[in-house]
Amino acid sequence: MNAWLVTAAAGLGAVGVAHSYLGERYLLIRLFRRTDLPRVLGSEQFTKRTLRFAWHLTTVAWWGAAAMMLAVGAGSPRLAVQLLSATFLVSALVALGASRGRHLSWLVFLGIAVAAWLGAPTI
Repeated sequence: MNAWLVTAAAGLGAVGVAHSYLGERYLLIRLFRRTDLPRVLGSEQFTKRTLRFAWHLTTVAWWGAAAMMLAVGAGSPRLAVQLLSATFLVSALVALGASRGRHLSWLVFLGIAVAAWLGAPTI
C-alpha cells in the first residue's frame, strides 16, 4: 500500500467530515434564515434543498476520491473505477431523493455510474 495515497485519502476523509459539518453549521443554516432566497422552479424550499444536496455532494465526491486512492494504492485500478461508479451512484441517489426527482442531475450521475461500472471490467 502506498503510504502517500493513504495519507491523502485520510486527509480527504477528514476534509469531507469538516466540510459537511461546518458548512451546515456556519453557512447553510445561516443562509436559509434569509428571506430573499430565489425561488427556483417556483419554490424557496427547492432552492434550499438544491443548495444543501449540492453542498454535501462535494463531500461524497471527496470520499469517493479517497476510496479510489486507496484502491489505486493497493494496485487495483478496476476497483478504483468501480468505486468511482459507486460514488456517482450515491450522487444520483442523493440528488434524486433531496430534490424529489425535480433536479435532473440524478439522471446524469446515474448514467455516469452505469457507464463507469460497465467499463470497469475492461481494465
